[in-house]
Amino acid sequence: MYARNLSSSLLAALSDTPVTLLLGARQTGKSTLARSLTEQGYLNHYLTLDSAVLLSAARNDPEGFFRNYAGSLVIDEIQKAPELLPAIKLTVDQHRAPGRFLLTGSANPFVMPQVSESLAGRMETLILRPLSQGELAGVREDWIDRLFGETFSLPTTPSIDKTDLVKRLAVGGYPESLARLDEGRRHEWFESYLSAVLFREIRDISSIEGFEEMPRLMTLVAARTGSSLNMTDLASQIGLSQRTIQRYLNLLQATFLIEILPAWFRNVDKRLTKSPKLFLNDSGLMTALLGLNETRLMNEGEALGRVLESFVAAELQKQISWSATKPRLYHFRSAQGREVDFVLEDRSGRTVGIEVKAGATVTSSDFSGLRTLAETAGKSFLRGVILYTGAEAVPFGKDFFALPLNCLWQFSKTGTQETPSLPSNR
Repeated sequence: MYARNLSSSLLAALSDTPVTLLLGARQTGKSTLARSLTEQGYLNHYLTLDSAVLLSAARNDPEGFFRNYAGSLVIDEIQKAPELLPAIKLTVDQHRAPGRFLLTGSANPFVMPQVSESLAGRMETLILRPLSQGELAGVREDWIDRLFGETFSLPTTPSIDKTDLVKRLAVGGYPESLARLDEGRRHEWFESYLSAVLFREIRDISSIEGFEEMPRLMTLVAARTGSSLNMTDLASQIGLSQRTIQRYLNLLQATFLIEILPAWFRNVDKRLTKSPKLFLNDSGLMTALLGLNETRLMNEGEALGRVLESFVAAELQKQISWSATKPRLYHFRSAQGREVDFVLEDRSGRTVGIEVKAGATVTSSDFSGLRTLAETAGKSFLRGVILYTGAEAVPFGKDFFALPLNCLWQFSKTGTQETPSLPSNR
């Protein structure tokens, strides 16, 4: 079992919030994490609605479902029985104490049309994504917090071998994918995984028809990962209305297979009108959908660049979830067409720009997008970074740096943070 860097955030939520909701795509390790917390004594009981008996009991008598369980309770796969949510609210309101419920879900139950209870003010939501590169190495990445530090020291991290990098991209972060050394077997697993999510998980939370088009849509999304979301183009390619495509994308978001990255603009109102970008949740899933293997990634620069950008997007989202800074993630495109792959903005409005380059060299001209972002952001701009596959960490003037890509996870502190204490009256 891998130690999960989100654990301290999860324990912190349990220490002061009545209901904690742990969401994430199937097979990312939510059940394993929830069971381990129960075995360690942080929670009293673990129940999974994958059990047909427990699911029937939950649906038939929601309020009575909790009567035989004293103390704190894990309910795994809560989206299978949304009828429990009003009963959970009633139970919490009758005896409000932190850590009463840990709910997990591989689909967000609050997007289901029959769910009217939001648990507002009683619940904190966390997302567990596939394993990060730091988690694979047993470290808690703090790269994002370092980027937002008042000063920034150049790392001395050794460069990553291209073969090693390509292997990381192709495998991704799903535990089951990591366990398959053979590329063909790994692709078979991804195909089976995707079928199960698209034809079972999504059916459980929606009433729409036309599911036969979902795998094709996923392949199109994979091919357009890192590109601006163009509803007209997707609708034309699939042969469905834009409204239907939007509903499908909403469901893919609800099952955490895709991320939609909004545009950054200094005027907050304008961010809502700029085109977002689409990303898959995992580079291994992306390579499987596109039929790419490690040999092609080694030899095809364009394919490597697209998968690499998706990989960095996923790693940033993972690290944000346990960072102290908790910035929001955007992309940037100026009116003149200059772009920055990722923009991080913290609560005070400070911004950091990140460009991703598959090449092993960086020149001053590669910073043109980051300089435009700096001009647009003004005093709120903190620094700009190009992550590349070269060997050296190099400053390019004040507040601009070229860094080896593996700084993302190797420029980190080892060990775990102190875990918060939980209430004793559990």
